[in-house]
Amino acid sequence: MTESIRQMGALMRKEFLLEWRQRYALNGMLLYIVSAVFVCYLSFNARRGQLTPIVWNALFWIILLFTAINAIAKSFVQERAGRQLYYYTLASPQQIILSKILYNTVLMLVLALLGFSVYAFVLGNPVKDVPLYLVALVLGAIGFSASLTLVSGIASKAENPSTLMAVLSFPTMLPLLLELLKISKNALDGLDRSISWKEVGTVLAIDAIVLVLSWLLFPFLWRS
Repeated sequence: MTESIRQMGALMRKEFLLEWRQRYALNGMLLYIVSAVFVCYLSFNARRGQLTPIVWNALFWIILLFTAINAIAKSFVQERAGRQLYYYTLASPQQIILSKILYNTVLMLVLALLGFSVYAFVLGNPVKDVPLYLVALVLGAIGFSASLTLVSGIASKAENPSTLMAVLSFPTMLPLLLELLKISKNALDGLDRSISWKEVGTVLAIDAIVLVLSWLLFPFLWRS
């Protein structure tokens, strides 16, 4: 168990080092968030009354969804066959998929919190229950990371991974996104938190199912 955790830590450290060396990718994601927020500001600043809390919430989750796709799509697509074979000799498939999910979760948490801060600063913050909204962000970051990492692994085995990634990602993300919209809407309205427990439980169940599927199915995908 200790050896497995140590190997996962080494794999995560490798991901962070690669991301730091290729800072243009991280800078590109940050630029995407800021640019999307700025476009929303220009679109609604002239007529402030049009940006209702519902529109504010929907726009933010759309920005976050596309940010997640751009950030996580490269998880396996950019890996060459030789590097994957080298990983196969060092660690188990479960350790590889879990380390990538954990790394992508940390990355998405940073991007989500930064995006929320910039978005709320530029367009105002109508959220009445900020802690509940942050819970939705954390659950969304975990769900986005787990789902898109697994989809990226599947797409990397195809001849045209970018197209397959786009086709597979949206159907897998829609149920999760709908539940997250409900939780964040309740946070916007400041409703009693007990009303959102059902949606929170549903999102936790979706996250758990995706993690278990990744643990069980990725070894077969890796051997192919």
